[in-house]
Amino acid sequence: MEDVPEGKDFSFPKQEETILQFWDQIKAFETQLKRSADMPEYIFYDGPPFATGLPHYGHILAGTIKDIVTRYQTMRGHHVTRRFGWDCHGLPVEREIDKKLGIKKKDDVLAMGIDKYNEECRSIVTRYVEEWEKIVTRTGRWIDFRNDYKTMDLKFMESVWWVFAKLYEKGLVYKGFKVMPYSTGLKTPLSNFEAGENYMTVSDPEIMVSFPILGDPDNAAFVAWTTTPWTLPSNLALCVNANFTYVKVRNKYSGKIYVVAESRLSQLPNELQKQSVVNGSINESKAPKTKGSGNKKPDEANAYEVLQKMPGSSLVGTRYEPLFNYFSELAGTAFRVIADNYVTDDSGTGIVHCAPAFGEDDYRVCIENNIITKGEELIVAVDDDGFFISKITDFSGRYVKDADKEIVEAVKVKGRLVKSGSFTHSYPYCYRSHTPLIYRAVPSWFVRVETLKEQLLENNKQTYWVPDYVKEKRFHNWLENARDWAVSRSRFWGTPLPIWISEDGQEIIVVDSIEKLEKLSGAKIFDLHRQNIDHITIPSSRGPEFGVLKRVHDVFDCWFESGSMPYAYLHYPFENTELFEKNFPGHFIAEGLDQTRGWFYTLMVLATALFGKPAFRNLICNGLVLAADGKKMSKSLRNYPSPLEVIDDYGADALRLYLINSPVVRAETLRFKKEGVYCVVKDVFLPWYNAYRFLVQNAKRLELEGAAPFAPIDQASLQKSSNVLDQWIYSATQSLVRFVQKEMDGYRLYTVVPYLLGYLDNLTNIYVRFNRKRLKGRTGEDDCRTALSMLYNVLVISCKVMAPFTPFFTEVLYQNMRKVCEGAEESIHFCSFPHEEGKIEVRIEQSVTRMKTIIDLARNIRERNSKPLKTPLREMIVVHSDEDFLEDIAGKLREYLLEELNVRSLVTSKDILKYATLRAEPDFSGLGKRLGKSMGIVAKEVKSMSQDDILAFERAGEVTIAGYCLKREDIKVVRVFKRPDGRSEKEIDAAGDGDVLVILDLRPDETLFEAGIAREVVNRIQKLRKKVGLEPTDVVEVYYEALDKDSSLEQVLNSQDSYIREALGSPLLRSSLMPPDAIILGEESFSSTASMSVAIRLARPVLVFNSEAILALYQGNAKFAQGLQVYLQSRDHFNLKSEFQLANGQITVSCIEKQPAVTLVLGEHMFLTVGDSTKKRSA
Repeated sequence: MEDVPEGKDFSFPKQEETILQFWDQIKAFETQLKRSADMPEYIFYDGPPFATGLPHYGHILAGTIKDIVTRYQTMRGHHVTRRFGWDCHGLPVEREIDKKLGIKKKDDVLAMGIDKYNEECRSIVTRYVEEWEKIVTRTGRWIDFRNDYKTMDLKFMESVWWVFAKLYEKGLVYKGFKVMPYSTGLKTPLSNFEAGENYMTVSDPEIMVSFPILGDPDNAAFVAWTTTPWTLPSNLALCVNANFTYVKVRNKYSGKIYVVAESRLSQLPNELQKQSVVNGSINESKAPKTKGSGNKKPDEANAYEVLQKMPGSSLVGTRYEPLFNYFSELAGTAFRVIADNYVTDDSGTGIVHCAPAFGEDDYRVCIENNIITKGEELIVAVDDDGFFISKITDFSGRYVKDADKEIVEAVKVKGRLVKSGSFTHSYPYCYRSHTPLIYRAVPSWFVRVETLKEQLLENNKQTYWVPDYVKEKRFHNWLENARDWAVSRSRFWGTPLPIWISEDGQEIIVVDSIEKLEKLSGAKIFDLHRQNIDHITIPSSRGPEFGVLKRVHDVFDCWFESGSMPYAYLHYPFENTELFEKNFPGHFIAEGLDQTRGWFYTLMVLATALFGKPAFRNLICNGLVLAADGKKMSKSLRNYPSPLEVIDDYGADALRLYLINSPVVRAETLRFKKEGVYCVVKDVFLPWYNAYRFLVQNAKRLELEGAAPFAPIDQASLQKSSNVLDQWIYSATQSLVRFVQKEMDGYRLYTVVPYLLGYLDNLTNIYVRFNRKRLKGRTGEDDCRTALSMLYNVLVISCKVMAPFTPFFTEVLYQNMRKVCEGAEESIHFCSFPHEEGKIEVRIEQSVTRMKTIIDLARNIRERNSKPLKTPLREMIVVHSDEDFLEDIAGKLREYLLEELNVRSLVTSKDILKYATLRAEPDFSGLGKRLGKSMGIVAKEVKSMSQDDILAFERAGEVTIAGYCLKREDIKVVRVFKRPDGRSEKEIDAAGDGDVLVILDLRPDETLFEAGIAREVVNRIQKLRKKVGLEPTDVVEVYYEALDKDSSLEQVLNSQDSYIREALGSPLLRSSLMPPDAIILGEESFSSTASMSVAIRLARPVLVFNSEAILALYQGNAKFAQGLQVYLQSRDHFNLKSEFQLANGQITVSCIEKQPAVTLVLGEHMFLTVGDSTKKRSA
């Protein structure tokens, strides 16, 4: 393995770019697909985005989810085709061109020519494809851009035709005249799910209008309320509720007589006696104010006199005077009262004005009551662009929303305005053009969704969603209220509807393939867009006299195209029949929460209609990524950093983990914070990297010390290791494998990162930290190789487990580690997902987890009593009821605990009551919901549990109280430390977590004084090594100097010599032994906790010569002896050391010109360090 730099010098982004080059060089993705070609298929559908905009964090999030799942499934033995898709047609593209070319009306397009317009659309469809590929590739996602699919491709469009033709064959297609949400900005109707995408709070006019009753003896008038004055010119009926009571009332001051619902009488304006009446109309806002209390005027309650009460049913058929005369030709059937239960009394007057062309319920009730007849002959007073047609003479050519004020004024002039004002409410806007939607009757082609409702609900049950509540609530509710789907758009850039109709409407042909169209028409087809097929006709099968069939002008809603994707991207059924039919429904899709009413819905509808199945089996639904301030990410506001900026700073892997380890993967919102990505680097990647670097350093050290190069021991042998931490980390790694596999099989990506964090914490802070002596070779070479092999093994396994999540970093580590493993795969992404091997040691894992708890509790005790770790303590008592755990703590784990906590003695006890009193407390938050009113009784009994009751509960794991079975999670057991009599808190203290109780003896002990000094000095030396940038494998000599007169420091350090040598790997030398030519690398002075002033210095190793022995080699020739010493001092220290090691401690020097060859013996003629020479002398 090659050397690796310190974490601070390791650039994650630059390493990722190197890995991208490596993948490109070995054609990693293509190779992976080829290698897995014969494996079972795992079908993934990639929802197509529009390439007319750049990718944002929402795309990166969804792409990361898709990449993780598909990489994992590949490692699990599947062949996973990943083809990128592009949504090319539809309103977003047309909107761009309309803005570019200044197109305002549909006639502008026709004047320009559909061919030119569509070519303009085609030209921008792939505008940002290169940017998409660059960003998606940089995030580490493996997906095929070369073999992508586009909804504008001929093959894709042909399959869309087939889908529609199949629906037509099944009787699921019809042409209707339906009032639909309509975008005047886009000049097209929208689906119900599109209409609900963008609501805005707006202020709209609200008016009451009078409709005089024809032939009424009192000259009464119906009063209707509306918030859309622009619909009044199209009024054809008034609708009441047959079950309501209506009243005829006279205003005592104006004499006006009105008919309204009794429950809405208070909504009529208060017309006071002194108010002048202009043209018989009253504007409430101009009425004079009178004094009074609250909101009621004194005369308001008695302003109206009730002349008559009547049921709503009695009003049906009553005729009234039209407001405008634009539809006078319908006077025979229109301008009369009808009844329906959709009229409510929670707003307005209980009388609804009906304009059947502009209201869904209006259209329905007018059809049912024969105001109009069903069909296309309904005159719609507003054109496709939202302007009044010429028939509406007074407002012709005016945009409807702009005409509201003029219409209100016209009503006022006619003397028909009863009341006017404005109100604020939530109103639907077009999610593309951001213009207000209107409801407008349009002829459209529909898919019968309502007839499929039960099957849709059943198919939804067969799918698996993460999170499941989106499926069970949001999506289920949407399906329950599903309406027939208008799939046609009267637009230009899209897949044309394959419907040809005769002039008399009696003959309809729905074409399902290019071959069929060519056969029927005799034309050669090379493209299916409008400009290439609108002119194609089909001769009538009834004979020439019936003329030809012409194609309807509509194109498909682009949602129909994306919903057809499972079939169309494979060009099914024209190609890939076996591949599709063996693997449908697809295994996996993933998109954002907004697709609940979009792609998820259209996929489900079409698959159910075609095959009676859902389109997918598994789905991950992500939430919305917001800016840090909680607002929507906005380019204009610049309230978020660009994705490439974040990747260039911290790397794509860090961004991937940040997104995956957030609420957004559970369909909640995420406030994106760049510093959160940095925390992933700090908390995940740096500890992981440092564990890997420690392995490489110590593997290299073996070679530096002349031992055989590191080669990992096989896994079977490692499982037999007797070291408890080897057993533990091996088991913990197998638990990691099991956990990640289980969670990934359940598509719960968000649970993996927290578990990985815990694993890495265990690896670095327990295994590596507690095993430093073994890993550094201080316990012998064989034990060192076992420890290094175990570390190597768990790093390789954890990298394979995490490869789908962090493809770059795991590849970096793997590429270096594979160099010592013969037969390793060329890339980590060619490896299989690890299998569990060997037994998972639950007991030892639990014991080490509890050991970590003991360490944390003991550190808390030290901190609160100002006892730093460098201060040795005499005793620690661990109290727990589990004998196996106490046995592990007192046996296998004892030395690790004592050394880590700097305690001299460890006592274990299972006699909890000797050291603590127990108190039981109910978990109110959990139990409250379950127990309801019984909570008080249960809580009282839990709190009154005796010591024996609590112990019995802990042994059994459950207890029955007041008829309820309570488990461990329902009751918290608190251990209250019983301090021994006569002992203060400063002398003995304890801490517990409800499971383990830790007690520390804090009394000072002179016998521990010297050990504390030595530990502190060693700690200072280690910090100084790090400060001057030394690697753990760098050899230095350490010198100390007592700065106090009459200091006992030397005596103290000599007494701790064995501990110091073991900790440092070398002796601690008096400063008087430092040669004058020594090169000092760093020095520091400090005062110890024992008030001893010390100076420490780090110096490069210096050769020490036995001058007499060397002189003897040359028979007393001082010149030769001097020449040998100069030569040796010029040699590289490391190389010289290696040469001696390889030659078993002696070398022959024969290269000095004009000097005889001599053989040097290490330890006799010279020493490699001052420390070696003092060791010899002391020996």
